[in-house]
Amino acid sequence: ELENLSDAPFSGDEENGGSGERKSEINGNWIPATSITEAKLNAKAKRRLRKNSSRDSGRGDSVSENGETLKIGAAVPTSPKGKLLDRRSRSGKGRGLPKKGGAGGKGVWGTPGQVYDVEEVDIKDPNYDDDQENCVYETVVLPLDERAFEKTLTPIIQEYFEHGDTNEVSEMLKDLNLGEMKYSVPVLAVSLALEGKASHREMTSKLISDLCGTVVSKTDVEKSFDRLLKELPELVLDSPKAPQV
Repeated sequence: ELENLSDAPFSGDEENGGSGERKSEINGNWIPATSITEAKLNAKAKRRLRKNSSRDSGRGDSVSENGETLKIGAAVPTSPKGKLLDRRSRSGKGRGLPKKGGAGGKGVWGTPGQVYDVEEVDIKDPNYDDDQENCVYETVVLPLDERAFEKTLTPIIQEYFEHGDTNEVSEMLKDLNLGEMKYSVPVLAVSLALEGKASHREMTSKLISDLCGTVVSKTDVEKSFDRLLKELPELVLDSPKAPQV
């Protein structure tokens, strides 16, 4: 068959056999030797063409199916998906630089060192409100509830037992919104002093005296000791000498 023929342009018989035309029998048909030679040459040329096309596939030049060589820069048809993923400028005028100098991404404030001007209010803006110019914003501190009160003031009083500065305690309490819990300041201070040393009780007496009139009123102090007398049975459980103290 034609595929089993050798790559040589002439067979052994043709090399030794003179100029006379020879015939070979293939599948019962006699074919002239010239036709066999042409078939061999065509098969060999096709093999060379396929080998060159596979070798040059990674280079700039390539061979098409018709045997035509495609040069670098030739228009090669691309798929629509490749065009969608192409990040190059459609107009061909892009310089390849990032947009807005690299400061145009999502969640970006701007380039480093950029200073923004003060935004002026537009009177012609339909959302403009005259009352906005006269607004005064103040920091609102929510009043402490009973649980937050004890959690916040306990470390303040315990630190006071270490440094003994009543002015510092007064400034810290003024920053808090005690609300209706002002009378609980002496209650908490005395309760902590009962569990401490004698020096702590003396410091607590001085603290209540200095806070009266600035942070708490006389009425608050009276209300605090009334509550201490009512809670005395519970205080005895932790401090047995609480009534005498």
